[in-house]
Amino acid sequence: MIDIRLIRENPDLVRDNIRKKFQDAKLPLVDEAMRLDRANRAAINEASELRAKRNSLSKQIGMLMGQAKKDPAKAAEAEKIKAEVKADGERLAELEQLEDKYKAELRAVMMQIPQIIDPSVPIGPDDSANVEIQRFGEAKVPDFEVPYHTELMERFGGIDLDAARDVAGSGFYYLIGDIARLHEAVLAYARDFMIGKGFTYMIPPYMMHGAIVEGVMSQSDMDAMMYKIEGEDLYLIGTSEHSMIGRYINRLIPAETLPHTLTSYSPCFRKEKGSHGIEERGVYRIHQFEKQEMIVVCRPEESMDWYEKLWRYSVELFRSMDIPVRQLECCSGDLADLKVKSCDIEAWSPRQQKYFEVCSCSNLGDAQARRLNIRFKDADGKISLAHTLNNTCVAPPRMLIALLENNLQADGSVTIPEVLRPYMGGKERLEKAPAV
Repeated sequence: MIDIRLIRENPDLVRDNIRKKFQDAKLPLVDEAMRLDRANRAAINEASELRAKRNSLSKQIGMLMGQAKKDPAKAAEAEKIKAEVKADGERLAELEQLEDKYKAELRAVMMQIPQIIDPSVPIGPDDSANVEIQRFGEAKVPDFEVPYHTELMERFGGIDLDAARDVAGSGFYYLIGDIARLHEAVLAYARDFMIGKGFTYMIPPYMMHGAIVEGVMSQSDMDAMMYKIEGEDLYLIGTSEHSMIGRYINRLIPAETLPHTLTSYSPCFRKEKGSHGIEERGVYRIHQFEKQEMIVVCRPEESMDWYEKLWRYSVELFRSMDIPVRQLECCSGDLADLKVKSCDIEAWSPRQQKYFEVCSCSNLGDAQARRLNIRFKDADGKISLAHTLNNTCVAPPRMLIALLENNLQADGSVTIPEVLRPYMGGKERLEKAPAV
């Protein structure tokens, strides 16, 4: 959510930003925001004038009543002023209701206007215009067939989709044996990797109130992603950074404690509406998965430096597991409304012979902080909105697709990357196992 002062002072900049995001249907929102802002300020000003007038008239009434003993006409004059005060009081009550109404309507409109994107963001209508920035590691295609990822997992007796479908429907899974253990090894390694970078490990609530959901994401994203608990003001989290950022609601942070660098583990629950194509069957897009996340709360002047650090941590992590990756800059039309700048880290798939998304790094500027009232206070007493950032550390089981494919050997075994072996009891390879 942007500052209303920006719309007052430079509405054309806001309109231009909307056009850059290819959301022309939202252009009328700028005029509507200005109309509501003018009406709200007019109501506030009139109410302030009436309060000042009431104070002045109250003093006159007191003086007149004091003089009424000697001059009965003064009492009549006082009563006349009392009637005026009463009428003004009724108008003041109306104005206070109008202030609440305009404030709520203005907030609803402002919540739909996208955040101002960074000048470095490439302009394009959708993800087809995203720009590859650089590659890390050699993307190899082996001289043997690489099976579909669920077939690979089945070779090791590691997945049961049929039973999961019977129990919970499509989009769920059972992971078994070494595949389940590898899943947890990746999460444990990612946790320790981020702790080694100085991040504080946290486990957040897996549900959150509607006010937090509204504060951390757009309405369209909320409708497409979130599962609501029937009859309660609670939603299952779709990603842990939402409840992690929600932790700071209405907080005034001492500036000397910034930045706050956090890494969080959680299960995640998503509707995943719509069809995503044949390559997203299996465990690519699912309703339930686990994730290790990176979150930063910092000063505005530090946020772009942290953005650079966060996506590079993802590259370092994946390269340590022998997985080639690339950085893909998200274009304007592919940015969610709250984002200032974002990039994806994509892993190489030897089977598909292309890259696919495994991490998403985002700088949200002050958008979440403005919605949730997250501020910091400098030593000189100045209060400012913080900036928030997030990045996927790892999100298995999708990440397992990249790990299994890139470490598959010609004999059908999978080499376990050295960094994961301590979490696998020293095991160096996955070998075909009997089904469970």
